[in-house]
Amino acid sequence: MIYHKLYDLHKGKTTSVGLIGTGHFGIAVIGQAVLQPQLKVGAVADKNEDAIWNAAEKAGIPRESLSFCTSVEEAKKQQEKGQVIAVTDPMILMDLDLDTIVEATGNPEAGARHCIAAMNHGKHIVMVNKETDSCVGPILKKMAEEKGVVCTPVDGDQHGALMQMIQWARDLGLEVISAGKSRDAEFIYDREKKTVTVYCDGGITIPETVTACLSEQEWRYMETFQDENMEACLKARKKLLAQLDPRGGFDLCEMVIAANATGLQPETSLLLDEILRTPEIPMVLCHEKDGGILKKEGVIEVVTNLHEKGEAGLGGGVFLVVRSTNPYSQMILATKGCLSNTEGNVSLIYRPYHLCGVEASSTLLCAGLLGIDTGSRVYEQNYDIVQEAKVDLKAGEVMGSDHDPRLLTHMVPASPVSGRGPIPAHMLNGKALICDVPKGTVITYDMVEEPKDSVLWQLRRKQDEMNK
Repeated sequence: MIYHKLYDLHKGKTTSVGLIGTGHFGIAVIGQAVLQPQLKVGAVADKNEDAIWNAAEKAGIPRESLSFCTSVEEAKKQQEKGQVIAVTDPMILMDLDLDTIVEATGNPEAGARHCIAAMNHGKHIVMVNKETDSCVGPILKKMAEEKGVVCTPVDGDQHGALMQMIQWARDLGLEVISAGKSRDAEFIYDREKKTVTVYCDGGITIPETVTACLSEQEWRYMETFQDENMEACLKARKKLLAQLDPRGGFDLCEMVIAANATGLQPETSLLLDEILRTPEIPMVLCHEKDGGILKKEGVIEVVTNLHEKGEAGLGGGVFLVVRSTNPYSQMILATKGCLSNTEGNVSLIYRPYHLCGVEASSTLLCAGLLGIDTGSRVYEQNYDIVQEAKVDLKAGEVMGSDHDPRLLTHMVPASPVSGRGPIPAHMLNGKALICDVPKGTVITYDMVEEPKDSVLWQLRRKQDEMNK
């Protein structure tokens, strides 16, 4: 990490940030930004005025420093006085003296509109909004470059952290066999009680605490396995812990961005999604020839971390399974702290945390001070996440986000906007079905009515043209 050396080239300079969306991530962004001397939080936007007050309080912005404004003229006057501007109309931010807009609404259509407006006003864009990014990220990045501004993923979210780790490993000359994230939900094994529990996280991703009770024979499958009983353990865990299933489409949303930014590919559309103790990851997520379960290398994955009560987990962090083709270098990986498979020919590098908005300052400073992004060198829409009906759906039903329990998320090769093509999950989000959709059917473009004047859909078509 040499960011500090780069920031020092701009000593005495500050860069100003405007935040759109005061959710969990956005609050942390401004809360940490106010502690960084080279960052200035210039404005906060949210359609809910109470949410802005709440965000400012949690971020440590004094109440008297905040001015609510309803027009550009009023906002400019208050900004000249040194006030932090608060608005319910995000478009006001585009005309203010701000270097960077943080898009954190989580709304795919709004995100597309805000990004286009920001770059048209010469502002950098930091994409917390993975919903928009998963559909049209590559075209937004290209358009920003043409405008001379930055459109970047954000440090702190899992796809941002993962693509940086992958690039770091490749720059060292390591082969990335597999890479991915651990789900925020972790399975906690209580050896004494013979139970495995997934705990509610306040409704962010896990709605309720659920416990599976195991018999004397079953609990042994929760122990760290050996190569010879790997297959039986993996199968048994999925069966015994099915009621704890933490699967969410939002996990694949982050991983499809990482896949499109790194060239990694899913082995199956649902991903293998194994339940693994940390030392088992390099044993399992390597090629069959090395004792694992993968039929190819360069794979994107998710895992659910299983660990004992009192043990450290993966914290929703990210991981790489890597190899050095130089035997001596690989020996160093396997003997200097990296967990490895039995043969020691692939090794695990992992980061057992992702700190959300707490880490975002590095991206904000890179964009605002340095004019560079913290993402990958190449970004192409190779894959989409799409939705399968888990139940019979009726015409007129409105589809939800990647948290919708009626929908099962797949990662599939990207296809252009066309009738029978699978519609990306966040272009489907909020749309009403125009026909019945039987259980087990992947929802396609012609099953919804295209919204009028949708910037998101216009961008997707432009992206399709770019990819021809």
